[in-house]
Amino acid sequence: MEIRIVPAPPEKRKAKPTDESKLGFGRIFTDHFFTMKYHQERGWYDAMIEPYRPLSLEPTAMCLHYGQEVFEGLKAYRGRDGSIFLFRPFENIKRMNISAERLCMPTIDTELFMEAMKKLVLMEQDWIPHGRGTSLYIRPTMIATERSLGVHPSNEYLFFIVVGPVGAYYPEGFNPTKIYVSEEYVRSTPGGTGYCKAAGNYAASLYASKLATEMGYTQVLWLDAIERRYIEEVGTSNIFFVIDDELITPPLAGTILPGVTRDSVIKIVRSWGIPVLERPLAMDEIISASADGKLKEVFASGTAAIVSPIGHICYQGKVHIIGQGRTGPLAERLYNEILEIQYGEKEDPFGWRVKID
Repeated sequence: MEIRIVPAPPEKRKAKPTDESKLGFGRIFTDHFFTMKYHQERGWYDAMIEPYRPLSLEPTAMCLHYGQEVFEGLKAYRGRDGSIFLFRPFENIKRMNISAERLCMPTIDTELFMEAMKKLVLMEQDWIPHGRGTSLYIRPTMIATERSLGVHPSNEYLFFIVVGPVGAYYPEGFNPTKIYVSEEYVRSTPGGTGYCKAAGNYAASLYASKLATEMGYTQVLWLDAIERRYIEEVGTSNIFFVIDDELITPPLAGTILPGVTRDSVIKIVRSWGIPVLERPLAMDEIISASADGKLKEVFASGTAAIVSPIGHICYQGKVHIIGQGRTGPLAERLYNEILEIQYGEKEDPFGWRVKID
């Protein structure tokens, strides 16, 4: 399918940020975005890059009533020589199609998806910041747009991609965060949509996250929905524990998001000869390992923050300090390793980096 391009008039283009230290995350967007429509009888059609604008939806658009919305998140990085790189974009495309299938939404051809991202990023390349740790965030999204209040899969959809320059996801930057273990609320259940990047999963997490923030914590650590004992993920990220000389993370069992960064961490650490286990972890085991001095590090992983060290865990009213509240050596090594691959500063032994031009 040909992608039509409609440039924004020069006089309507926005001023680009001049202070990269104040970018924040998800507040600034570029002059253009990609859109494509779907109808059950036509398939995907009308692919175009056009001036950034508000969407026009009917009040009865099904995404507003029944939650058919999935999305992804990835980044474009500017290398030292000006080259532009994406990091494992085909994994994001694959995951979005898996999410779409679970919510009875149409999938998108991989090559078309990739072409749309490349063309949009190249068109907006002057918006890509230069500083290390900054990037151009890419948010592909699909929503149901059919006008109907009957409960059924929509027959019409809109797929769009917005991009914008970002800095650090957490105000703390690359410093240990504080997390609160929620026993009252859960993020997902077996047989549900926990493995999908679906909007409803995030909506369900907001209340507990709000309570944690009010208590001074950065994120919520979610437990399983059945026994409320086993660790699943933290906030919008996967979680890892260094116990003795092993790196341990909860297994993918349908209730947690299969993170692209999670997979990258596992593959990198194994390539370093460090044992990595994907197995159930109960909070009792973590507390015991902390008390015995066996719990060396805890960190989260995700596209937004890459690797985020965790220094404090609050569980059942008691605060447990991890690694004296400092960033651990493995988290720091991983953070730098992934950054260097993403920015083209070192060899990419895994073939993850995709240069676009």
